[in-house]
Amino acid sequence: MTRCVHLGVLLLCLRLMCPLARGIFMDKLASKKLCADDDCLYTISLARAEEDYNASDCRFINIKKGQLIYVYSKLVKEKGSGEFWAGSVYGEQYEDHMGTVGYFPSSLVSEQHVYQEANKTVPTTVRNLQKP
Repeated sequence: MTRCVHLGVLLLCLRLMCPLARGIFMDKLASKKLCADDDCLYTISLARAEEDYNASDCRFINIKKGQLIYVYSKLVKEKGSGEFWAGSVYGEQYEDHMGTVGYFPSSLVSEQHVYQEANKTVPTTVRNLQKP
């Protein structure tokens, strides 16, 4: 019993010394994006990576030269920002990355096949990660 109490006191002391982890605020990449539908769920095109890209933060995906990527949305370029698309890697050899959707620079890929036009302009949103 005293072991449990000591462990509880130790954990409480550590909690008081270390504040709760908080999310890091990151600037929005754009205010609008182009999609095929209102929810950006449908694939716009299939692109092939022309160069390797290492993701700079959790919003982006790593891509390797030659990799195929499903494109779901294209951010509307704003002054002082790069041009990014959102997508997911495709193919059995990249199975561990399939289903992960993230941004990548559009300048590093070439569109191989357009499935449908990205003619819906949708505002980008910021999710509130704090508890209500």
